[in-house]
Amino acid sequence: MRTIANINAKIQDQKAVIWTVEEVKQRVPELGVAEVARQVDVVTTGTFEPMESSGAVINLGHTDPPIKIRQCWLDGVPAYAGFGAVDLYLGATQMAEAVSGEGAESDDLRDRGGGHVISDLIAGKSIHLRAIGQVTDCYPRSSFETTLTRDTINQFYLFNPRNLYQNFVVGVNGGDRPLYTYLGPLLPRLGNAIYSNPGAISPLWNDPGLQLIGIGTRIFLGGGEGYVAWEGTQHFPLQKRLPNSTPIGPAATLALIGDAKKMDTRWIKGCYLRGYGPSLMLGVGVPLPVLHEEVILRCSVMDEDIVAPVVDFSIPRRVRPTFGLVSYAQLKSGRITIDTRTVRTAPLASIYLANQVALELKHRIEAGQFFLSEPVAPLPMDRAFLAQDQWPGRVNLQ
Repeated sequence: MRTIANINAKIQDQKAVIWTVEEVKQRVPELGVAEVARQVDVVTTGTFEPMESSGAVINLGHTDPPIKIRQCWLDGVPAYAGFGAVDLYLGATQMAEAVSGEGAESDDLRDRGGGHVISDLIAGKSIHLRAIGQVTDCYPRSSFETTLTRDTINQFYLFNPRNLYQNFVVGVNGGDRPLYTYLGPLLPRLGNAIYSNPGAISPLWNDPGLQLIGIGTRIFLGGGEGYVAWEGTQHFPLQKRLPNSTPIGPAATLALIGDAKKMDTRWIKGCYLRGYGPSLMLGVGVPLPVLHEEVILRCSVMDEDIVAPVVDFSIPRRVRPTFGLVSYAQLKSGRITIDTRTVRTAPLASIYLANQVALELKHRIEAGQFFLSEPVAPLPMDRAFLAQDQWPGRVNLQ
């Protein structure tokens, strides 16, 4: 039996044994669960994938005379200003728009969004700010325009309402025209299949019951340190599960927070999905303390042991028909079979960079630069998934 406190003491002395989850999966068949659990103190997991329910909180600092911002654009991308006078929230998927004084809309603006601005700020680039204020006695200024960098603003941190899906769907298109989706372009007549989760190396597959991960867990976030802040939006731990406790579709999610000023654009990048819009590619790593043998047993789950539903996006409904379940081993082989037809597969996540996140986190812990934290509260495991439907007394306009 280990504790997080004695693991941290070993990290402090640079004597802790850290394996990536990929190393665990490779060595368990050779050494057995008990021997790996005896040797290893921490298992590092990672993912690098689009996480569109992300964004940045920015505090600009007060102007002279002061302004109460009600509308704001950062490099042409609108930021939400319904907080305090100079507090902003920039969503990763917010699209750029032409703004008076910045010229007509261009190709550069059209393919640019909040994720790109966040990434540019992290990279130390200059960002154009234009703000319109509500004039009051304490905030007499009506407008403001300037250039910002991450070093000229008070706070700049990510607060992401939904990251780290425990599982997700595989998208296909049974229709007769191309579809441009949050999974990327889906070709007609089952021309391709796209999946977004990197499979068994991703953090929440290796702690399916969220027994190690809770509110306050310290994580690797975008190259810096972050924390689990809360359950994520659409958190659905009651999803149906296999006997190995892994879910058969979208399940648990996490809300994450971390200081963007300490992040690195190697691990966080704005992106654009053709025909759909901007998003944010984000690297997240979670360390799992080996407190007992069951931790290694859960971390030994393989891609052939976990499944995802194949969903037909050509049906424009919330609940779409599926073509059954496929394993991540099948997905990663590059081909799956749907109704006797062979369909090419591709990941939206970078499996290479997901492994690199786990490796980077391993190196930081080994060097005594990253310590584990005790969760201050567990994440709920009883959340149902609620949808908006027409109920008596409600008006449905469609």
